[in-house]
Amino acid sequence: MRVILVDDEAPARTILREYLQGEKEIRIVAECENGFEAVKAVAEHRPDLLFLDVQMPKLNGFEVLELLDPQPAVVFTTAYDQYALKAFEVHAIDYLLKPFSRERFQEALRKVQEKGSPVTKRTSARDLLETARVPDSFLDRILVKAGSSIHVLPVDRLDYLEAKDDYVAIHAEGEVHLKKETLGALAKQLNPRRFVRIHRSYILHLDCLAEVQLYAKDSRLVILVDGTKLPVSRSGYARLKELL
Repeated sequence: MRVILVDDEAPARTILREYLQGEKEIRIVAECENGFEAVKAVAEHRPDLLFLDVQMPKLNGFEVLELLDPQPAVVFTTAYDQYALKAFEVHAIDYLLKPFSRERFQEALRKVQEKGSPVTKRTSARDLLETARVPDSFLDRILVKAGSSIHVLPVDRLDYLEAKDDYVAIHAEGEVHLKKETLGALAKQLNPRRFVRIHRSYILHLDCLAEVQLYAKDSRLVILVDGTKLPVSRSGYARLKELL
C-alpha cells in the first residue's frame, strides 16, 4: 500500500512515520507540508492511502480532497472543531482526533486495509464542506484545477457564474475558469446577500451590477459594469428586487 503523509507540522508527520514503521505492506512514497504539495504528490505517485491534516495553510484538507480525482483512501488527522467532526460522522469518513494513540491509529489503518477507501463515491468534498460549515459562514474563495495548475479565486473578484452542462464557468476579472460542479451546489456556498441567482443558468455578484433593463414584457436584462448583458428570469428578478 502506497501512502502519502500530509501535515504542515513536522512533529505530526514524524509521529505518523513512527506509527507506520514495522508495517511490512506499507510504503511511504511522499510527505507534504501543505495542500498544494499534496495535490501534486497525489497526481505524481497515485497513492492508495492519504493521511490528511485538516487545518493547513494555503489549502485545507477539505479543499485538497475537492481537487483530487480520482480520490485515494483518506484518513483525516485533525484537531478540528465540532462542525468538522460532525461532517466526518455524517459521511462515514474515518478520522484521527489529535492527539491519537498508536492503538487508535492502527484501528484506522486496519479499517482501510479491510474495507478499502472510507471515502465512497457518494461522499464529495462539497458535501463535507457543507456539513462542516459553521452556520452563517460562506465561501471566501473558489478553487479550480486546470491541468497541473490550481487557481484560487477570491469571491470578491467574481463577476458572475454560468452553468455549462456539468461545469460552472466562473467569470472573474475578464477571465473564465471552468469548474466541475453544479451551479446549485455553488449557490448554497455563496453569501445570498452578495450573490443572487438571477436565472437558472446565472448567478450574479451584486457588486458588478450596473443596471437592470426591461427587455420585453416581463423580460429583463442585467448590465454589468463591464457591459456584459445577462438574462433575468421572473423569479430571478423577484430575488434581485429584494436585495436592491
